[in-house]
Amino acid sequence: MAGRPRLVKEVAGTTESPLHPHAHSVQALDRGLTLLGIIAEADGLSLTTIAQRAGIAPSTAHRILNTLKAAGFVQCVGSQGHYLIGVKAFKVGSAFLRNRKLVDTGRSIIRRLMETTGETASIGIEKDDYIVFISQMESHQAIRAFHRPGSRGALHASSIGKAILASLTDEEVAQRLHRVGMPKFTERTIVDPDALLKDLEVTRRRGWAVDDQERAEGMRCVGAAVYNEYGEVMGGISISGPMVRMSDERLGELGPMVKRAAAEITEAIGGKLPKN
Repeated sequence: MAGRPRLVKEVAGTTESPLHPHAHSVQALDRGLTLLGIIAEADGLSLTTIAQRAGIAPSTAHRILNTLKAAGFVQCVGSQGHYLIGVKAFKVGSAFLRNRKLVDTGRSIIRRLMETTGETASIGIEKDDYIVFISQMESHQAIRAFHRPGSRGALHASSIGKAILASLTDEEVAQRLHRVGMPKFTERTIVDPDALLKDLEVTRRRGWAVDDQERAEGMRCVGAAVYNEYGEVMGGISISGPMVRMSDERLGELGPMVKRAAAEITEAIGGKLPKN
């Protein structure tokens, strides 16, 4: 599943299930967007693989890819003809980031956080009841966390997700969990709603959340929420690293650091912390 953090130098994300056309949608456009999504989640895929993942005939995929290639949204490279995202898709995607004060302002702060802690720092927002990672400063460590920008994470099994959930009422948390469920990723994933609510209460009291190998074995993350001018949560930041460097004592040091950095971003974008 996209969004799963890995403890490796470089990770090629896996592809999520293809999009399914909705009523009154344009099938060709739906398929084109599906292929773009599949290509974006990998580091080069063949025509056959793309067609298989999309669930369409190779001839159909070829026609759509030719159209996307002509428009600059994909490119075909290498002797085996692997498809990659094109510069036009990058320009369109970058327009989203330009409109996000959170990314523009937060990037320098998470860079400093990465340099201070030596661990990967990320920015994420909530989109359709998932966390979407929109910026990252990758650690220079040989073993480090990596989230592909644009990848998704589960709210209940990520530190940013739990920091966001902690800013909501129990009723709002229940609504989100009802829509997306609580899938189990590891033996430590919290899959009981009551247990999650207790965890969120701890997060509210201290101001930062912990993902203790709940999304990936051997990975720990610390996250805190960022707020807009109305005191409403708009996203969060996190520090992620391997268990060997993220001991309980280290988490106790990193938590307040991430909380302060999130508060700094909140202030810099004109936001305000919610009243307790």
